[in-house]
Amino acid sequence: MQNTAAANAPWAHRFLGIMRIMVGLVILQYGLAKLFGWPHGTAFDSLHAFQLAWFAGIFEFVGGTFFTLGLFTRCVAFVMSGEMAFAYFLRHAPRSFFPIINGGGLAILFCFIFFYFFLVGSGAYSIDEVRR
Repeated sequence: MQNTAAANAPWAHRFLGIMRIMVGLVILQYGLAKLFGWPHGTAFDSLHAFQLAWFAGIFEFVGGTFFTLGLFTRCVAFVMSGEMAFAYFLRHAPRSFFPIINGGGLAILFCFIFFYFFLVGSGAYSIDEVRR
């Protein structure tokens, strides 16, 4: 009988790459909305240059681009995990202890997803993999 974990390993590596691309595109969307107003999000209408959220937009734009491409994935994932933790504790946690009340559930999930990628690497379909 074949080991199920070993049989699924190539698919796990591929799915990790697909997940990295999707997470990168979602975080890139936040950076684009904060910096360029596209896609338009009303939450960012009053955002001006050099505000804290504007700097977060730079991290999300650059980090999202690199993460999607799988370029320097572990370094980018570590920085992005920190940015999401910072966002949670600075913006969301003071409102309430509970993420469902303080609106910080997405920041927590991003934080842990990025930290996971810091630990495991980029997966398939990445520039990092081609460079190896």
